Amino acid sequence: MITRKSVLTSLVAICTGGYFGAELIAAPDDPLEAVLAETTGGYMSDTAITAKVKSALLADQTTSGFAIQVQTKDGVVQLSGFVDSAAEKERAAEIASGIEGVKDVKNDIRVGGTGTP
Repeated sequence: MITRKSVLTSLVAICTGGYFGAELIAAPDDPLEAVLAETTGGYMSDTAITAKVKSALLADQTTSGFAIQVQTKDGVVQLSGFVDSAAEKERAAEIASGIEGVKDVKNDIRVGGTGTP
């Protein structure tokens, strides 16, 4: 049986597979916390921000976490994909903007199959 936690763990592993940034500070027995921890430089890496935003979207029962793509560049999060309602689009942006290290959110999520963002 596939659980939300196993999917989340797999997603984080995929998102961070190519990351070769600064050392991470975290408990060695919890790899998920290591990925989501702040870097030693005092800033959150784009990879860690992406993982935290995606995790928060997946954990939130009001958003379609699997339908929303997340990319981060220099602390600016870009959301894309399709959702069922404008309220869900706005909630995704609220979640992303509440994550530590996020400087701005570009919400390119579309409502419905062919609606405008």
